[in-house]
Amino acid sequence: MKVTVVGAGAVGATCADNIARKELASELVLLDIKEGLAEGKAQDMMQTAALLGFDTKIVGVTNDYSKTAGSNVVVITSGLPRRPGMTREELIGTNAGIVKTVAENILKHSPDAMIIVISNPMDTMTYLALQSTGLPKNKIIGMGGALDSSRFKYQLSQHLNCSPADLNAIVIGGHGDTTMIPLIRLATWNSVPVTKLLSAAAQQQIINDTMVGGATLTKLIGTSAWYAPGAAGAALVETILRDEKKLFTCCVALNGEYGQKDICLGVPVVIGKNGWEKIIELDLDKDEQAAFAKSAEAVRSMNDVLKTL
Repeated sequence: MKVTVVGAGAVGATCADNIARKELASELVLLDIKEGLAEGKAQDMMQTAALLGFDTKIVGVTNDYSKTAGSNVVVITSGLPRRPGMTREELIGTNAGIVKTVAENILKHSPDAMIIVISNPMDTMTYLALQSTGLPKNKIIGMGGALDSSRFKYQLSQHLNCSPADLNAIVIGGHGDTTMIPLIRLATWNSVPVTKLLSAAAQQQIINDTMVGGATLTKLIGTSAWYAPGAAGAALVETILRDEKKLFTCCVALNGEYGQKDICLGVPVVIGKNGWEKIIELDLDKDEQAAFAKSAEAVRSMNDVLKTL
């Protein structure tokens, strides 16, 4: 198996490192537009192979898409990171051109590749990738919901003093501070509803902290996070290449599901060797349905910016 990660910044390099450590592919290509960056990081990672015991071959290249030929999965992380005070909407103009160019170049050499989008604003970039490539919708996956759900579990674990691995909790909707919907009503700790264990005030605090999880880290470290986003991207690569049929919340194209069409939004999906294989429609209550519709409206307003470019 062969995987390409486009963008050798912090998120891309972390994603590549996770993929290599788990030996998900025999070859991993790290590509960046900045001269020497991908080559240097690839060499640095390869120098850990003897220490960590993996055999994945990591190759770094500067803007040479011919080296990505035959990739089974491509992870797109390239684009400007979000900086303090910057909204995801402000990223659209620049990152749209980058993501479209990357996707087109990738498909020249790997026409059957599945694409995982991490670049922000993620919902709009996923929609752009789908529209510009013409690939079957199951081959385009936005990572956002997987990351947001992991952040949701982290916040729950802090209040419950438990292992995040023991929690089942998901975030649906857009990958934005005001568009994501942490479904605390459905969250469980080894089948026990967390709503039975937490006060109403604690539940609301968890929801609030989850929704600003990305912005909180941006404020603390001065740029977008990278460990969790990189790990989330690698987790999706793993479930595809190993055909694990795992259930993740991911940004995918909707065609009537959850009452939405012509949009890419975060919903629970089964992911395996064919990309995303099935959307799971949850029985949302009235408030959750209204929140999802509001989230879709906000994402559509961002997608509309693409028409002006």
